[in-house]
Amino acid sequence: MISELKYDSNGLIPCIVQDFPSGEILMVAYMNEASLKMTIETGFTHFWSRSRQKFWKKGESSGHVQEVKEILIDCDADTLLIKAVQLGPGACHAGYRSCFYRNINGDIIADKTFSEEDVYKK
Repeated sequence: MISELKYDSNGLIPCIVQDFPSGEILMVAYMNEASLKMTIETGFTHFWSRSRQKFWKKGESSGHVQEVKEILIDCDADTLLIKAVQLGPGACHAGYRSCFYRNINGDIIADKTFSEEDVYKK
């Protein structure tokens, strides 16, 4: 099925990561074929960083890794959904459990779950 996925012109496919137990959307990132294969082989999420132009394992800096439970493909085969157990207090590098911690007005609607300064030594 991996060969049937529709990657964009840069060889990337968007990937939504959903918390396995709760269903909460944790983050969106991009994968290429190699990072998807790494994810399948290791059982932990790996992505392609568009800004840094390199592979990264989610949690490689923070220790807040994501253990993959299921990988789903949408009907157009152009988006992935990974259901994962978030190990550690959060998926967001800004200190929140989910990257979706603001509403459309920019209001913060969630509490921080960890100090990004302490975790990333900023």
